[in-house]
Amino acid sequence: LKKAKLNVYHGHFQAASRLLHQAVVLAHQTHNTQAIIYTYSLMANVAYVQGQLDNAEKLFKAAMSFMLAGGTPQDDNAVIEMSLKLAAIYAEQKNVEMAEHGFRFCTESLKAKLEKEQELSGETHSMRKETRLLLGLCLDSRARYRASQLQLSQAGQDYQDALDICCQEQGETHPQTLVLMSDLATILDLQGRHDDALKLIQQAVDLGRSAGHPDQHVLLLNLAGILMHTGRRKDSVRLYHEALSSARQAGDEEAVERVHEGLEELKKRKEQEEEKEEEEQEAH
Repeated sequence: LKKAKLNVYHGHFQAASRLLHQAVVLAHQTHNTQAIIYTYSLMANVAYVQGQLDNAEKLFKAAMSFMLAGGTPQDDNAVIEMSLKLAAIYAEQKNVEMAEHGFRFCTESLKAKLEKEQELSGETHSMRKETRLLLGLCLDSRARYRASQLQLSQAGQDYQDALDICCQEQGETHPQTLVLMSDLATILDLQGRHDDALKLIQQAVDLGRSAGHPDQHVLLLNLAGILMHTGRRKDSVRLYHEALSSARQAGDEEAVERVHEGLEELKKRKEQEEEKEEEEQEAH
């Protein structure tokens, strides 16, 4: 298992899969349930990152069935984590009904668990924090899914709830908090709420600068796009160029490509506006 994990870490997935298949046989032979669960979940993750969704689904289900058969409660955080991964798989498979059911199960189970823990008040702070952060992760995943379905108001609410949790538990300068701010700003921008979006993404960029956010170029990229939508072309160009140099330093080729797309879009908008002005002058 250690060798397999090392191979996963280095991105050698085929070698990792071979070792994991050997490990799962040994785990079954020795009736080591914990090892079986751990190996299946690792195999599922390896399949998932390689895009083998059907295989990943089967392996996550196998790991969960061993956990539940061994007496692990349905609302255990480890079970919810696997359920969330299954929901994400269903979302990628375009299985809308199962995806929505999965996300709902995860969020409702964790909310009920947190209420129950509050009543008992015996749970440690670290366990409660872990559960709240997992709820935040579920809301973040569901928000991304809802955004892909163009359910913008529901996606916005999920992002807001996830942001509130992350801010309370991790602080407002935590990288994940800043990413959630940026994602929520994108939704507000898509809803036509450009001023609200601009205020939020500007806050994220300012906090990111002061905290030395590792993906600052992604925040700058989003700010540049929102500035473009509000008609502030010069500011947008300046931010795109700042994002470009940061993205190159970070070696983020995808972000570099997005900057070029943004600058191209700005150029098109400028040309369209100039054409419109010419037409209006001719009409007069």
